[in-house]
Amino acid sequence: MFVATLVASGSMGQGDIAEATGRLAAAGCTPVDGVWLDEGKAADIFFGTDPVTARAVLTDIGEAIDVIVQPAATREKALLIADMDSTMITVECIDELADYAGIKPQIAEITERAMRGELDFAGALNERVALLKGLPDSAIDQCRAERVRIMPGAKALVRTMKARGARTLLVSGGFTRFTDPVAEEIGFDANVANVLEIANGALLGTVATPIVDAARKLAELEAAIAGGVDRALTLAVGDGANDIPMIQGAGLGVAYHAKPKTRAAAAAEIVHGDLSVLLYAQGIGSAQWVRD
Repeated sequence: MFVATLVASGSMGQGDIAEATGRLAAAGCTPVDGVWLDEGKAADIFFGTDPVTARAVLTDIGEAIDVIVQPAATREKALLIADMDSTMITVECIDELADYAGIKPQIAEITERAMRGELDFAGALNERVALLKGLPDSAIDQCRAERVRIMPGAKALVRTMKARGARTLLVSGGFTRFTDPVAEEIGFDANVANVLEIANGALLGTVATPIVDAARKLAELEAAIAGGVDRALTLAVGDGANDIPMIQGAGLGVAYHAKPKTRAAAAAEIVHGDLSVLLYAQGIGSAQWVRD
């Protein structure tokens, strides 16, 4: 049995569920039942066959409705592995840090191309960090305090999953000076990121090796699986090209307001809503969320 979870960024009605059920029936997916998770906001439609076709026929259902299709039996996950920049927080930290050096447009262009998969990630990271050489170390803390904001739904997602027994891991191609406090604020069990090299109160323009790149993100997922987590019970979410391997390796890999290559590679995506969509996808209605 499979389940298609429909989540509206605004609201939806019984007509949207009926249309979705009709599309599934017409496509031969044998819909069985439709139930509200939160009336007017999120609903499940259970069906018997062909999840790939089901996702295709439901992609443009309704107005501003996200749809996630997956096996029903393994929908609640035991591991969350998540990107940070533009996923768990609303900004790209290196771009905001560059603003304090007066070079944000130059660095943001490189970031955008790297996240689209047009540049080698390690090369692009080294190039951007080199441009920050000499920036006072104090600018990092100032940037974090002034610019970093937690993505809507992030705290509820992580805290609810942890309360239900899941492990949560933040894995970022960014920097530990940002991931350490962000992971603590949201509630992640652990975090992995790059280390900016600093001396005499200023950035040296380098990062410690090995770099946390796409391969490292996938390796963290595989290590958790080797440690006893069923792959089918893993959830990975990110927005950039460097997230693709871990998204493809997870039981449910989700592209979150993502770049085109990431969207194309993912088995599920969130286009309209926030990270709370991933709680609905696990069959967890808002009455069961752990809030701030």
